[in-house]
Amino acid sequence: MNYKQTLDYLYSKLPMFTRVGTVAYRKDLHNTIAMCDQLGNPQDKFKTIHVGGTNGKGSTSHMLAAILQQAGYKTGLYTSPHLKDFRERIRINGEMIPEAFVVDFVEEQKSLMEELQPSFFEVTVAMAFSHFEKAEVDIAIIEVGLGGRIDSTNIITPELSVITNISLDHTNILGTTLPEIATEKAGIIKNGVPVVIGETQAEISKIFIQKAAETNSPIYFADQELQLQQLQKTGKYLDLMVGNGNTTLYPHLELDLNGAYQRKNILTVLEAIQILKQQGFKIEDEAVYTAVKNVKGLTGLQGRWQTLAENPLVICDTGHNMAGITEVMQNINDTPHDQLHIVIGMVRDKDISGVLKLLPTDAHYYFCQPELERALPASELAEQAKNHHLIGDVFPSVQLAFHAAKDNANANDLVFIGGSTFVVAEVL
Repeated sequence: MNYKQTLDYLYSKLPMFTRVGTVAYRKDLHNTIAMCDQLGNPQDKFKTIHVGGTNGKGSTSHMLAAILQQAGYKTGLYTSPHLKDFRERIRINGEMIPEAFVVDFVEEQKSLMEELQPSFFEVTVAMAFSHFEKAEVDIAIIEVGLGGRIDSTNIITPELSVITNISLDHTNILGTTLPEIATEKAGIIKNGVPVVIGETQAEISKIFIQKAAETNSPIYFADQELQLQQLQKTGKYLDLMVGNGNTTLYPHLELDLNGAYQRKNILTVLEAIQILKQQGFKIEDEAVYTAVKNVKGLTGLQGRWQTLAENPLVICDTGHNMAGITEVMQNINDTPHDQLHIVIGMVRDKDISGVLKLLPTDAHYYFCQPELERALPASELAEQAKNHHLIGDVFPSVQLAFHAAKDNANANDLVFIGGSTFVVAEVL
């Protein structure tokens, strides 16, 4: 098979959560363990950092990768889902996995895949580990796919575990309360391995503290260890001053991921860097400054409060649950504009009503649906939106909705695209 045929095989043959939902979710690690066993357990041959949480784990993973890369380490990065190119999921120093590696890996593992019938995600995790081992990375940042305890990535023993925060998402799989979800995500805390928790959340902090005590793992709450002493937005950067008590550690940090949520993620990242330095990693402040100012360029991150055009201003963001949309709304409110145009599509298994109630009634809406089986039909989304006094037009595709919004917008308006990662992907 050539590369295109190989991808077609992966997409058509293997159940893929992003397309079909829970039927693709495997409730144990059997297939991942079996595949990695056959590969000689590549995940044990290099150092890792494991990053979980509900929101911000992608941005956090990319920032950590950028800093380690800038500090001179050959750095692997595994994230999901991809936006434009399957190979975005697996990178080394920002470079996507070669097409030839994908083709050869699938060819070599095909008989085992036919036997195990693994999910798409299980195969990509094994592929990432294999690529990182063969390329002899110094360290790899591994983003959890879903949950933590039984996520396919959870066969690693990392140098550090990171959990950004907990909010309601994937409630049909992980549980309907924050403590239930936190318990699943705490499953990435390993024996003796330090863990950084991004946000102190009263309802669930004790779950992480108890799990860390059981595993004898040092635990650090980033927002207790570090504070934002100053914050302003200057052009396309967030300009931050970060310290500990009365001590300023980073007096003038510029961050090219400038959405509101990054003010929380950066504390998580910097606390993780503090721990890594204690473990012997050589990370100069200069590397931190350079890396966070150039995360997108170093790692290829897209879709985080990303400006696509100006006059009118067109911005997309992959935030898709209540916590994510809350941050999106803060970003919108902080962005000067006349009329707001929102291109929105969602998938069925999200908290549709919870998200819709956060959206402004004075915007004009362009309802659409991404091209995947889980998509909520645009007409159904529009009907539900009416219950929240959100009015607009229905379009049969993301592209038609996007072009209509751009055509209708004046120079000083804001066109926002979101509601689902997959809507953003199609626009990109």
